[in-house]
Amino acid sequence: MNTWVVGDIHGGLRALTQLLARPEIGPDDRLVFLGDYVDGWSQNSDTIDYLIELQAKRTIITLKGNHDDLCRKWLETKKTNPLWLGHGGAATVKDYTEKADNALEQKHLAFFNNLPTHWIDDQNRLFVHAGFTHVKGVEQEYFSDLLFWDRSLWELALAVKFRLTPEDADYPQRLLQYREIYIGHTPVTRIGYTEPVRAANVWNVDTGAAFRGPLTAFCVETQSWIQSDPVYQFYPGEIGRN
Repeated sequence: MNTWVVGDIHGGLRALTQLLARPEIGPDDRLVFLGDYVDGWSQNSDTIDYLIELQAKRTIITLKGNHDDLCRKWLETKKTNPLWLGHGGAATVKDYTEKADNALEQKHLAFFNNLPTHWIDDQNRLFVHAGFTHVKGVEQEYFSDLLFWDRSLWELALAVKFRLTPEDADYPQRLLQYREIYIGHTPVTRIGYTEPVRAANVWNVDTGAAFRGPLTAFCVETQSWIQSDPVYQFYPGEIGRN
């Protein structure tokens, strides 16, 4: 059984189904979704439905992203904020308003409320949406929301990428807590890539699906990956988060 890490989907269900239909992903393989299932393309509620159905069929782990938490808060209160609406939330509100009834919203709210913030496998590999700030790891994080909001871990990994090795005295303690760390949250398109990027022992699998990049599934055992077509091509006439 292999473990495949899937990057941020952002309502791009057509890209996800294309990706999971690829023969490289076996029916018994584990899927770890790093979060941010909504806010971007138009298939937000459909994506959550798909993931709920997938949970009943195969081994998957669905982690919480910051956009999932923002959607959860909106489903609970129906209060919006301009910052969220301007970063993909408007597409989510429109989708739920047009398609969902109260029963579906409650079903999805239960899904969001049960999302874990992280997962650590038996090889001491950490899977988390964004990062963490505590030098002793995620279990010691005082503010749990940082696990799906923090960008400093990725910035730290990029900063030491070519400068330090784990043997150096100044190597960051945070990076020594886990064999490998898999994150999304910060698209690698910001630094000019559309494929997963490794910095120190951190793999970033968010390849910009919400913008003009593809959706990626990364195989932990082989350190290889497969990708969908650029997600925007599945949604002509939409802008996503561009």
